[in-house]
Amino acid sequence: MKRLIGLLGVLAMVGLAVAWALTRPAPLDNDFAADHAPDVENGALVFAAAGCASCHAAPEADGEAKLVLAGGHAFASDFGTFYTPNISPGPEGIGGWTLAAFVRAVTKGVSPDGQHYYPAFPYSAYQHMTPGDLSDLFAYMQTLPTADTPSQPHDVGFPFNIRRALGFWKLLFVTNTYTMAGDLPPELTRGRYLVEALGHCGECHTPRNGLGGLDRSAWLAGAPNPSGKGQIPNITPAKLDWSVEDLIYYFESGFTPDYDSVGGSMAAVVSNLAQLPESDRAAIAAYLKAVPPVN
Repeated sequence: MKRLIGLLGVLAMVGLAVAWALTRPAPLDNDFAADHAPDVENGALVFAAAGCASCHAAPEADGEAKLVLAGGHAFASDFGTFYTPNISPGPEGIGGWTLAAFVRAVTKGVSPDGQHYYPAFPYSAYQHMTPGDLSDLFAYMQTLPTADTPSQPHDVGFPFNIRRALGFWKLLFVTNTYTMAGDLPPELTRGRYLVEALGHCGECHTPRNGLGGLDRSAWLAGAPNPSGKGQIPNITPAKLDWSVEDLIYYFESGFTPDYDSVGGSMAAVVSNLAQLPESDRAAIAAYLKAVPPVN
């Protein structure tokens, strides 16, 4: 019996060691993009395409105030309520962060002090961002106003408040492959990058399983609104029958082919897309026409 207890104790310690290793936050090379000269103008376009202000500007901010990334938006979920943090370039935000720390947060979901971020932050999409775009985005964000608003703590109960356990979630649901796989022509390649990486469209338009992982078999097929109000629409060709021209116009103006206008959180998305070159809006439209239809 003593030997059995001792063996179980050893196995338990080995299991804990393996779990600790599997859930460790992913590292990043401190010399990331060291040979890249940052392009602030491109960084502004990346900032728009990634929708940074839509979540991190203060609620009800308008005009130039949208560039003050004080945070404070609340996102309700089945796991608790998450609050967007201050990411302005000041002491309460990301002031003092290195490029490597910023990239590790954006693409690996790991804070500068080595804690896992909750996947309310769409790092599973942003992981596909190119080194140049990440460097340009970081450079652009350094030019924005600072905000002295402290970040609010998330309202998340046990066991979801165990940050280390998010390492298991990442192992299960964060994949470094695109959903639309394979070699694509240039316009579709750009569209895939804008939809699956920068625009992180799947985060809202794809249903999730009981653990909050995306159901990629129903990619962009619509999902319940986390707020409990209504349904986020299916934007695959099974339901979205707009022409490429209709889509491009909608992304720029917010007007549908039925002469309706965009509303809700999609209004902020259209505001962001309108800042991009028309070729990017056309690439997104081409991607949405090419994605497999899901009823």
